[in-house]
Amino acid sequence: MLQRRHLLVTLTSVAGSAAVGLSSASAQAASQTSAQSYAAFLDSVRTQALAQGIAPSIVSQALALTRTPNASVLKLDRHQPEFTLTWAQYRDRVLPESRFAKGRSVYAAQQSVMSPVSARFGCDDRAVMGIWGLESGFGAHDGTYSVIDALATLAYDGRRSAFFRNELMKALQILNDGDIAPAAMIGSYAGAMGQAQFMPSAYLRYAADGDGDGKRNIWTSEADVFASIANYLGKSGWQVNEPWGQEIILTRALDKNETGRTRQRTLGEWMALGVRRADGTAFSRRDVKGAVVQPDGPGTQAFMVYHNFNVIRRYNPSDYYALGVGLLGTGIVSA
Repeated sequence: MLQRRHLLVTLTSVAGSAAVGLSSASAQAASQTSAQSYAAFLDSVRTQALAQGIAPSIVSQALALTRTPNASVLKLDRHQPEFTLTWAQYRDRVLPESRFAKGRSVYAAQQSVMSPVSARFGCDDRAVMGIWGLESGFGAHDGTYSVIDALATLAYDGRRSAFFRNELMKALQILNDGDIAPAAMIGSYAGAMGQAQFMPSAYLRYAADGDGDGKRNIWTSEADVFASIANYLGKSGWQVNEPWGQEIILTRALDKNETGRTRQRTLGEWMALGVRRADGTAFSRRDVKGAVVQPDGPGTQAFMVYHNFNVIRRYNPSDYYALGVGLLGTGIVSA
C-alpha cells in the first residue's frame, strides 16, 4: 500500500512537473510569437515611413525606442476610469486656489514673452494661460512616455489601430523635420506631446515657432508653447479682446430646453427672462449673443458663454474643460 501510494505521488509529481514545463514552454512560445509579430509590425512601419520620404536614420533612431508593446500604455488605455464627475467636483479638482496662485506667479515671469506672441497669433493671454495651466500645470507635467513607443504600441494593439498608426506616421514626419530629437519626444501614454499636449496631427497643423529659432519646440521652449496654443485658437476663430463668458445669476429657473451652448439669444432677451450678471446688475450690452450653460442643472452655478467658449472647445470638446480654461485664465490675467 505504501509502495503504491508512493508510486502515485511520484507519478503525480512527474505529471505536475511536465504540466509546468509545458505551461512554461507555451508561455515562452507565445512571448516569442508576440515579439516576432511586433517586429513584423515595426518592419511594416519602417517600410511605410521610408516610402513617405522619412530619412532612414530618423526611422532607425525612432523605432529603436520601441522593442515590445508597452504594457503600461496598454493598461492605461484599456482601464480608463469610467466614473463621472459633476461640474462642482471637476471645478474643485482642477481649479484649486493653489493653481491660480502659481499661475499668477508664472504669468508675472512670462508675460513679456507671452503677450507679443499671443497677439501675433491672434489670441489673448487669458486663453493661453488657461490652456497651459490645465494641460501641463504651466509646463510642470508634460508626460513621461516616449511618444514613438506609446503610439507604436497603440497602433499595434488593434483597438484603434488605424488612428494611432496615422498619428505614429505623423510623429515620424515631425522628427524628420528636425524640431525635436526622437528620444526627447515625450508625452502622455496616448501620444499627446509636450506642454501643449498636441497629438502629432494637431502639431503639424498648429505648432508654431515663437522664439524665432526655426523650430517648433513645444517641449522646452515656452515661447513655442505659447505660440502653438495661440495659433491653435487663432486659427479656430478666436475673437481677440472678447470674453469667453461670465458667471451669472438666474432670478427664475430656466427650462432645460432653454439652456445649453447652442441655444443663443441676445443679452437683452436673456435679461427679459431674468438673467443677470453675477453681482445682480444688468448686462452693459443688449445686442451681444450668448447662451446659458448650467452644467449641474437648476439651482446650481450658471454661466453666460459667448463665441470664444466654443473656440476653446475646439481644443477639447468638453463644457467642463472650456469653463475651466476660461475661469483659470481670467482669474490669472485679470487679477
